[in-house]
Amino acid sequence: MSRAVVLVGNPARPYSRALRIGRTLIAAGYDVEIAATWQADAPEREHDGAIAINRYRPIGRFAGFSARYQPPDRARSAAGSRLARIVRTQRARVVSWALWPHTVRGWWAALGRDLPPADLYHACGLLALPPALAARNRDRRAGRRSSVIYDVIDITLESNAALALPRLVRALLALRERRWARAADARVAVNDAFADRARARWGLAERPTVVPNYPQPWSPPPAAPDLIRDELGLSGDVRICLFWGRLGPNLGLAETAEAVVTVPSAAMVVLGFGRGWDASVARDRDPRFADRHFTLPARHPDELPAWIASADVALIALPPVSFNQRYTTPNKFLEAMMAGTPIVLGPDLPTMAEILEREDLGRVAGSMAPADIGRAIKTILDLPNEERHAWRSRIAETARTRYTWPRAAATYREVVAALRPPPG
Repeated sequence: MSRAVVLVGNPARPYSRALRIGRTLIAAGYDVEIAATWQADAPEREHDGAIAINRYRPIGRFAGFSARYQPPDRARSAAGSRLARIVRTQRARVVSWALWPHTVRGWWAALGRDLPPADLYHACGLLALPPALAARNRDRRAGRRSSVIYDVIDITLESNAALALPRLVRALLALRERRWARAADARVAVNDAFADRARARWGLAERPTVVPNYPQPWSPPPAAPDLIRDELGLSGDVRICLFWGRLGPNLGLAETAEAVVTVPSAAMVVLGFGRGWDASVARDRDPRFADRHFTLPARHPDELPAWIASADVALIALPPVSFNQRYTTPNKFLEAMMAGTPIVLGPDLPTMAEILEREDLGRVAGSMAPADIGRAIKTILDLPNEERHAWRSRIAETARTRYTWPRAAATYREVVAALRPPPG
């Protein structure tokens, strides 16, 4: 059986796009592994159906770096002179710039030593691309006809994470990014905006093929799900405003929380994971948000539609702080469509706004001010129940007819077939 590896520069706990790609490859006759980064509280080996998920513990001289740059802890910072602290901080920054992406190089080394050969490598994002290229080159030297697909899930050096890099450093790193991108055998992108940007930025002869982040088809059960209120013990008159996914800075979470408390009988619920978890839990305990803010662990992508459908509003009030964030079409946007949950979108997010307005999926906040986000939420919640229910049904029907993964999977299979004949 032919073998495929989907490389993911995060712990994949889980990562919905990798699962969809993996399931599509299994249906095409491949044996599939998701090769993810190691995380202390995650199993090193597990399965999601027929997909093996392996998390590779970093090795080598970069193994000591955490998943992201962390400044010196407070105890260490408090010791020594102010000048010494400044020197330590600046030295750490220079090291991170010079060795970028230093946080995953230990993972790359582990893959170089331990990842078995494969016929196809699918790299989800730039951080997963160098080890995929290295594995392909190793396999080809051994006589195997391996290929790499680079999945442009973002433009990494124009993302939130790159905002702190000096312009000169970004320009130098862009040369490395361009070399890696051009070395792939094929490229796909999650939307047209990223495909166009990738072609222009890397001087590609061909535009990456767009394989959208559409979710798996889902139909609601006869009785509308109410999982969130049941889980939290909330009464039926509490109106649920839901955010889900990765938690961290530059996601509008603080502004959205402030907005929800201005809306009568509304509560913000967060289904999340990541470095913003502690801040979200702290907000649960803040008296200002008493009974108006709740944080729950993330759910598996296969379970998410019913949880999203249990909400009255889907919160995607992202601030337009980077090219990536302005032009992204994240999983949550398309998942909200599939669940039929009206969306409140942040300002100046043109890719999502165009779809939202064309398909009548929700409302756009006038700004990131809590008052403006709150007004957008109210325009949805204040609709008569009958009108709101009919609207939700139309949103879900739109998703089922035009925005489902089988449509995207057909395009992806064509990309794979162009590189390799179907297994068997």
